[in-house]
Amino acid sequence: MTKPYYRKERFTLYLGDCLEVLKEFPENHFDMIFADPPYHLSNGGFTCHAGRRVSVNKGRWDESRGVEEDFNFHMQWLKECRRVLKPEGTIWISGTYHSIYACGFALQLTGYKILNDVVWYKPNASPNLSCRYFTASHETLIWARKDSRAKHTFNYKIMKNGTWHLEDMLKKPGKQMRSVWAIDTPKTEEKRFGKHPTQKPISLLKRIILASTNEEDLILDPFTGSSTTGLVAYMYGRTFVGIDTEKEYLELSIKRFEDLKRSLKQKLKLFVP
Repeated sequence: MTKPYYRKERFTLYLGDCLEVLKEFPENHFDMIFADPPYHLSNGGFTCHAGRRVSVNKGRWDESRGVEEDFNFHMQWLKECRRVLKPEGTIWISGTYHSIYACGFALQLTGYKILNDVVWYKPNASPNLSCRYFTASHETLIWARKDSRAKHTFNYKIMKNGTWHLEDMLKKPGKQMRSVWAIDTPKTEEKRFGKHPTQKPISLLKRIILASTNEEDLILDPFTGSSTTGLVAYMYGRTFVGIDTEKEYLELSIKRFEDLKRSLKQKLKLFVP
């Protein structure tokens, strides 16, 4: 078995290719998977960040190898994730139009049952510098179940009655959670130890995890990056396993996790008489 790169109670990180690391886990092991796979955009383009033109090249892990090879990659990791997911388990996939349609087709080919597609609308999205396209202000999330006959977890009351409206202008208090979520990109404090180029906000993962898992569930992120999934899982009493090929981002994950542990311990002390 591959030795964990970092392990603490309810939080484990592995350095390596998820296709190889996942082979070492048994079938029907995880309750939920959140995956933010490479968008395959690092091919010389540019985007806008903080009002400036910057390269979209994120690293070799994000380079496209052509439509067919990119699709085969999605097929491979989704097959391996399906093997380790429990029959009633679900998977969430985040992506832009560069990758999400390939993932959706691959989900269907590999036998998952798609439950929802969710639009993550970004009110504070960066402008389009070329002025030749509509400004990209959303990502798509696909939520799918492993087995079409199983009963998946959906915490309906939490989604309906929670205080989501305080951070989402589209959510109406006491009304059903709809499939368009208005959530800002990561806050400044979420990036104080550094940032991953496709880092997801804590608010987004909080909603996903509270919607589709229960306490003590086991959550996997095969492309963990800076491990926002793991931080939220730990905060809400779940257990987390993250995998990434980049040591730099695992080190960032560790800094974020250890800071979270210190913060939670300090808050606990304040409530101890």
